[in-house]
Amino acid sequence: MPYETILFDLDGTLIDTNKLILASFQHTFEQYDMQFTTEELIQFNGPPLRDTFYNIDAKKAEEMIETYRKHNIEHHDAYVTAFPYAVDVVRKLSQQGFKLGIVTTKMRPTVTMGLALTGLDQYFDTVITYDDVDHPKPHPQPVQIAMEQLGATIDSTLMIGDSSQDIESGQRAQVATAGVSWTLKGKDYLQSLQPTYMLEDMRDVLTIVGA
Repeated sequence: MPYETILFDLDGTLIDTNKLILASFQHTFEQYDMQFTTEELIQFNGPPLRDTFYNIDAKKAEEMIETYRKHNIEHHDAYVTAFPYAVDVVRKLSQQGFKLGIVTTKMRPTVTMGLALTGLDQYFDTVITYDDVDHPKPHPQPVQIAMEQLGATIDSTLMIGDSSQDIESGQRAQVATAGVSWTLKGKDYLQSLQPTYMLEDMRDVLTIVGA
């Protein structure tokens, strides 16, 4: 069956928030006299924010989350842009009648900001955020909720993302998956997770789905 439903992660997949995320982590850790290398900071990109900070210091986690979010929101528009071809590809998919969804571990306010800033907000039929699930990615629930809202079947759904959380969530939901070669964690790392496809740039989606 050809793909009819396409689910996208947001950060690192459709929009480039990498520099913003790293800057917000760096700012937060500086406030608490903690030091991490750039490589270590990159590993914090993908899992839910709450998991990351609770694993580092459970007592200070809520404070650190607030510090991170304040910096992230204040500097959001100065850093965030859409990745090459992302807007054009999503527009074409929407125009051709594909069912489109966002599945992200971010909270809704910053998701809304990113979609609006890049002009992507008009194209998605559903947006599943951290606020909408009991179990975030890599659990299959976020993908399953998006599919339910879109009336999608397993065989006709493709989940696209830049992290292990995205690929694993899609695989556990039993749908096809695509990694993106522009992932901050490196194409080889993502390839090792055995996604169904690997995108060299976003236009590859059009070929895969026959758009």
